[in-house]
Amino acid sequence: MKQAVLFDLDGTLLDTLEDLADAVNAVLSSLGFPIHPVDAYRYFVGDGVETLMRRTLPLDAAVDGALLKRAMELQRAEYAQRWQAKTHPYPGVMELLSELEQRAIRMAILSNKPDKAVGEMVHYYFSDTPFVIVRGARPGVPVKPDPGPAQQVAAEMRIEPGDFLYVGDTNTDMRTALGAGMMPVGALWGFRTERELRESGAARLIAWPGDLIALLTS
Repeated sequence: MKQAVLFDLDGTLLDTLEDLADAVNAVLSSLGFPIHPVDAYRYFVGDGVETLMRRTLPLDAAVDGALLKRAMELQRAEYAQRWQAKTHPYPGVMELLSELEQRAIRMAILSNKPDKAVGEMVHYYFSDTPFVIVRGARPGVPVKPDPGPAQQVAAEMRIEPGDFLYVGDTNTDMRTALGAGMMPVGALWGFRTERELRESGAARLIAWPGDLIALLTS
């Protein structure tokens, strides 16, 4: 029986795609660069703010260190003003979290989004859910797919990594789970494709949040 679940945030618990896309497109437009369709952001997000801006800026701009830094600052400011506009929990997520709580399964969140933003979003959308740890990207600490942060969560919760289900929607998440020694579970309702999740090592794929319950005995 698994004792804990470690969740990704964007594309797993929350559908943040439109707000992320709108924020970055506003920055690109203000800098005089072309914007991208919302759906393209499925492949831009997931690896932190710096990588997001490198992927969305024109190639010559992305290698300009000063411009990249400015774009990152603008993105953080823009996103801070709009992260509640269109973001919402995926259907079935609230019911899953309630069921896990009732079963005394311990829960945590690990995201590549800045740590402060993660805390604010989780407090806003999941204030009644007793997450043991809520963690985002912090200065000087590697981000996913480095397994270190996931292993640190397990250590702080005093639960062996092998007793975790790790639920995420990208290859970054699956690689993190494998590296940390957790069972990687791919969320098919998220940003990426079934093929990507399979090829990056998902041990299980679920099409609906509630399907996770059956994996607790895996």
